[in-house]
Parts: sequence; C-alpha cells; structure tokens
Amino acid sequence: MKKENVMSLPTSMKAVAINGSGGPEVLILTEVPVPQPKSGEVLIKVAAAGVNRPDVLQRQGNYPPPKGHSELPGLEVSGTVAALGEGATRFALGDPVMALVPGGGYAEYAAVSELSCIKKPDVLSFVEAAAIPETFFTVWHNVFQRGHLKAGEKFLVHGGSGGIGTTAVQLAKAFGATVFTTVGSDEKCEAARALGADVAINYRTQDFGQVIKSETAGKGVDVILDMVGGDYIEKNIRALADDGRLVNIAFQKGSTATVDFIRVMLKRLTLTGSTLRIRSNEVKGEIAAAIAKKVVPLVVAGQIKVPIDSTYPLADAAEAHKRIDSGTHIGKIVLTV
Repeated sequence: MKKENVMSLPTSMKAVAINGSGGPEVLILTEVPVPQPKSGEVLIKVAAAGVNRPDVLQRQGNYPPPKGHSELPGLEVSGTVAALGEGATRFALGDPVMALVPGGGYAEYAAVSELSCIKKPDVLSFVEAAAIPETFFTVWHNVFQRGHLKAGEKFLVHGGSGGIGTTAVQLAKAFGATVFTTVGSDEKCEAARALGADVAINYRTQDFGQVIKSETAGKGVDVILDMVGGDYIEKNIRALADDGRLVNIAFQKGSTATVDFIRVMLKRLTLTGSTLRIRSNEVKGEIAAAIAKKVVPLVVAGQIKVPIDSTYPLADAAEAHKRIDSGTHIGKIVLTV
C-alpha cells in the first residue's frame, strides 16, 4: 500500500474469535493483527457489524469460512475506509461505507473487495447501515434475480420477523407483490403487517398451506423464499401456483426431504437456491450495484425501513448470540464497535 492510501493504523485490533464450537459462550474477545487489504480491496474501520444466522452456524461448527478468508465471524459491516489496496479506486480514505464481507466482521477493522461495498447514505446511522448488506444482498439475489418475482405476483417468505424476513417483506411489497409471511407469534404478525405484509400467518396456531389456499382461491403463491427446509419443502411445493418458484437459502429443519416430483412436473415448478459467501467478488459486485441503484433510493426515501431489534458492544457478542438464539427478536441485531 502507498502511504497516501492508508490512514495511521494500529498493528493489532480487538476482535471476536470462536474458541471451539458450541453455544454463545465460545465467542471470546481477543487481540489479532489488523488485516492488510489485498489488491482491489479496502480496509474498513468498523463502526458496527450485523449479527446473522450464518454466524450462529459458524459458531456451531457447521458453516466454515471460504478458504483463504478470515476465520473470524461476521458477514456485514459499516464504517469508514481506512486503507486502499493496490488498484482500489472506487472509494477515498474516510468514505462511509457498508459492505458484505466473507468473514471477519466482528472486529475493529475488516478487509473486503471494494466491489462488495456500497457508499453509506447520510440518512442511515452506522448501526442501520451495518444491518443492510447480508440481508439485502441475499433477498435481492434470491427473490428477484433467482426467483424472478414480478409486480402483481404473490410472494411468501418464512420467518418474516427476522433480518431476512423483514427485508423480504418490504422489498417484495415495494416492488408490487402481494406478500404472505409466516412468523411464530401474534406480536410478530403485527410487526410483519406493519412492514407491509398483506397476510401474516402464525405458524404455531395456523397451517400456512391452508391459509394460502384460502387466500388465493386455491391457486397458490408464485414465489417462496424458504429458510426452514425439512418437511417445509413438500409443503412449499403444495403451496406454489403453476409456474411457481421455490428458493431455498437455509435449512433450519434439515436439507433433505421426501418430495413428490409429479407435482413439480404438473405445476411446471422451479426449485432453486444459493449461498452468497462462496460467490466471486464479481458476482457480489453485480448485486451491490443493483442494490445501490434500485434499493438504496427506496431506503433514502423512507419507503424501506431497517428495523433494529437491539445493539450490543463488540465485547458482548455472546449476549447478542443469546438474543438471536432465543428467536424472540424482531429485526436485526447489531454489534457496535
């Protein structure tokens, strides 16, 4: 790095590491070297970092980071550009940004491809900005690019009160879909409706398949975003309309299921899914550019909110994980640095 491409930086930083695998107690605050940005990367002085389900999976030993990337947890951050790697030209030192990172977000500094960064709008706090990348990248890519959701179609997202769910409800509504969602309490139903859900289903007291059948005159929904898996896969297939699309991004109830593919054939269904962490910088850059162009203006205009459930200091990452493990949160949980 050239001298003019770097601010005055410490050699070490505080970060949250995973000591073994298991519950929140395996998250420990430690001291590690400040990462050096590689070619095409920027170093971000982290102001806040989002807490997400993949972090929980990594903590449990079920979601290792891609080869060559940080072993530290954390997939999204906000902060200011503190150093520029060779050839990085999109941002200047001091620029406020939010970024999708392949790991290393639970730290005072994080290095990431400049393609995965979006300039932080002035109207967003750093806490709000840190809650955007992982969920917005995931929802945009899977619902609109893979699921091809269009205005006038019917959309179902499971888990409408978490980070992915609150984002999916709002984006689908903003782009003209009729929105269904499943949540685990009447309080969460109210929260989902407040964000734009047309139909909020308490899965503890209602059968979502029966509700959708009733609400759609038996036709079903056009696109489903699912994080549950297991027996929900067959239920989702039954709930889809002709030419419907099922997009899986996680499997809380398991990644295997018994499926009657006759229904898939007769309805002409598309089953797809993805994981972003292993995708190339170029792919993530394309998603970032689409979000900056089509979604950030809606956030700036106040049409899309960034619901924050709670914030915790970096040193209290274990407490933040207890909160996400409880399943009682509504919106995003964020670590402040």
